[in-house]
Amino acid sequence: MKFTRPNVIAAVKWFLVLVLFMAPNVAWGQNHKGSSGGSAPKAPSAPHSSAPSGGSHPSGGSTGSHAGGTTTANHGSGATTANHGSGATTTANHGSGATTTANHSTTTTTANHGATTTANHGTTTTANHSTTTTANHGATTTTANHGATTTANHGATTTTANKGGAAEGKNATTTSAKAGGAAGAKTGATNAKGASASHAAPAKTVTTKSGNTARVSNGRVTSIKTAHGATITRGAHGQTRVVSTRAGGGRLVSYGHRGGYGERGYRGRDGRRYMGRTYYRGGHYYAYGYRGYYYHGGYYYGYVPPYYYGAGFYGWAYNPWAAPVVYSWGWGGAPWYGYYGYYFNPYPAYATAALWMTDYVISQNLQAAYAAQAEANANANANAAAGQDDSGNQDASAQGGGNGGGVVLTPEVKQAIADEVKAQLAAEQQAASAPAPAAAPAAQTTSTASDANPPEETPAALDPAHRTFIVSDVLNETGADGQDCSLSSGDVVTRVGDSPDSNNSVQVLVSASQKSDCASGSMLAMKVDDLQEMHNHFREQLDSGLKTLADNQGKNGLPKAPDTKTVANPDGQVKPDTSVKDELAAQQSDADKAEADVQQQNTSSGSTD
Repeated sequence: MKFTRPNVIAAVKWFLVLVLFMAPNVAWGQNHKGSSGGSAPKAPSAPHSSAPSGGSHPSGGSTGSHAGGTTTANHGSGATTANHGSGATTTANHGSGATTTANHSTTTTTANHGATTTANHGTTTTANHSTTTTANHGATTTTANHGATTTANHGATTTTANKGGAAEGKNATTTSAKAGGAAGAKTGATNAKGASASHAAPAKTVTTKSGNTARVSNGRVTSIKTAHGATITRGAHGQTRVVSTRAGGGRLVSYGHRGGYGERGYRGRDGRRYMGRTYYRGGHYYAYGYRGYYYHGGYYYGYVPPYYYGAGFYGWAYNPWAAPVVYSWGWGGAPWYGYYGYYFNPYPAYATAALWMTDYVISQNLQAAYAAQAEANANANANAAAGQDDSGNQDASAQGGGNGGGVVLTPEVKQAIADEVKAQLAAEQQAASAPAPAAAPAAQTTSTASDANPPEETPAALDPAHRTFIVSDVLNETGADGQDCSLSSGDVVTRVGDSPDSNNSVQVLVSASQKSDCASGSMLAMKVDDLQEMHNHFREQLDSGLKTLADNQGKNGLPKAPDTKTVANPDGQVKPDTSVKDELAAQQSDADKAEADVQQQNTSSGSTD
């Protein structure tokens, strides 16, 4: 059959009308399907697009309206708008990407400089400079985007301000992300639940008649400042840590009745400032040295090994072993191991000493956390038997054990720790092979005054080479909701900030945490001093692990190692300070009285912790 030219033109026009009418509805249907069953898929990022040079404005925009008013102004390659609601839809497109808007309710406004897709059943405003996908079934969604953002909303109002990563919300949540997400993915953050805003009352401080000041968050006493100047930190699992300043400088730190340590300053053979630390635990003393690093007006102290191994032993520990080793730790019947079954799972075999020491360090921290928790529960039960309500000093978490959902310490987090182990092994091998510094003049070795012009040195806590830290002491941090959350020994954080703020804190991401602690995936501002303390404890435990390997090489499946002899490091040799025992006892007595005073105040006022 022969078609006339008018008939051809008419057929083409009807075909184009049908295509333009159906395309937005298909796009809306896809968005609607994706948002109703869970989080909307993340949109790929796209660079900011500007109008083509030379003043040209390519054609390609189309408009279809079934109610209300629709206005489309297109300066990019393509814009499609279909309106089925009673309100107006306005789309202004200035990028090279396409804009598709399907509207079934009131008003949709889209200003686009990239590719934007919006499926709306409420009121949506989107200002976009890259790729944005918004599916809205609630009231109002406002998205201001300079990166790739995906927002799926099934609740009230979601506001997302994004300049890097991606944010998702399914409730009434406000999220701000500025390129911090990559660090979490790198180290395997496992749980972002609990990071949304809380409606609980803000934390408050209460001062007793005796002059003790307590901080109360979510009905729990998280810290106490005693009238004598000591600070008591109380964790979610009942652990406590008491810190005060010693006469003449240095700190005194105790962990309940399990012992603690005291510090004193001294000068090393190299003339630098050092801090000697004496631990007293289980009736025994032992001491370590820490070299001072002057940084931004103050000193940070880094662990100094008391002895070094030979280069051959460090090489044996650093390089892969000839064959993977199946090692029996003997933890099977240990209560702590069953309790933390949901959190920690050792490697089935060890191809390197770094992996072996990763499990060694984690296990040491978890055993310490379990012991602290057991002591807190025992004290709370004793107080309850004596008629004192000390429920706030008991473990706040559910029972451990079981790992049906997979352990919290993921392979990615453990690998990040193993990488830190290898880095420290290499650093210690290098330090062992360096020549010993010449002794400084006698007058300089006895002085503890500040250096006239000390050089700036970056402490390990801020070294870009060190990002992963294992929490070694109970800490209380303030979350985004203004409430305190705890970190316990064995939790893992990743430093994402590099420069301390005015409070000498940097941003960290919680990579793995135990039940009732700060949620994995949450961002916190952490003191640089606390990160440095974690790094020091990490290095202490590595040396303890190296000694265990040296003592057991050739046994229990471990390969035979080369010479395991050690050479003393003069600057790491510290004589124990035997006065620490009595000072710790006095400090703990003061802390016990302050705890009782605060508890009595809470009981008399009708509040609980």
